[in-house]
Amino acid sequence: MDFGAYVFTAATAYLLGSVPTGFVVGKAKGIDIRTVGSGNIGATNVFRILGKPAGIFVLVFDGLKGYAACGWLPDLVFQYVTNRFTGADRTTHEALRIIGGISAILGHNYTCWLKFRGGKGIATSAGVLAALVPAALIIIFIIWVVVFATTRYVSLSSISASVALPFAAYFTRNSLTIVGVTAAMAALAVYKHRSNIQRLLNGTESRFARKPKEQSP
Repeated sequence: MDFGAYVFTAATAYLLGSVPTGFVVGKAKGIDIRTVGSGNIGATNVFRILGKPAGIFVLVFDGLKGYAACGWLPDLVFQYVTNRFTGADRTTHEALRIIGGISAILGHNYTCWLKFRGGKGIATSAGVLAALVPAALIIIFIIWVVVFATTRYVSLSSISASVALPFAAYFTRNSLTIVGVTAAMAALAVYKHRSNIQRLLNGTESRFARKPKEQSP
């Protein structure tokens, strides 16, 4: 097995994840998204400041970054490796997926283009999970929706889904490696939400408000 394949996957996946989608979209509209709202470059802040179309674009693109880094990229690298080496197997493929996924999340959360200050990685993590453990993603997405519908807190929904992730991965894959990887992803997501946790405890966290209906004249 060529060690360079792992290094290439990690570096390329990091660069894929490091694309600061929310920042780029904001700049295209003449706004530095880091200076308004929550100051985060993620989809939630873009939704609030720039509107639904921009928010959806950022959400989808950030998710695709994770999926590409954990799905498409490792598949291409694995195909290259199997054509050159006889020792490549399913374990190699999974290792490439894990390296690609983690690297993309780190790229998003600590992007080199913004002095290593990025987003919170929820959409990118979802893309990674869609490639790595899709069944677990479905479970935590349901949890996210239920918590959000009940509380209207995006942050609390993301934290709840993150905490449930390793358990969902265990029940759907029953792999200690995958459980360990998803536990690390969950811990990073919760850590990135530490300011939100403090605001939730203080009662100052902003809810995602429904847009008021226009009254007929």
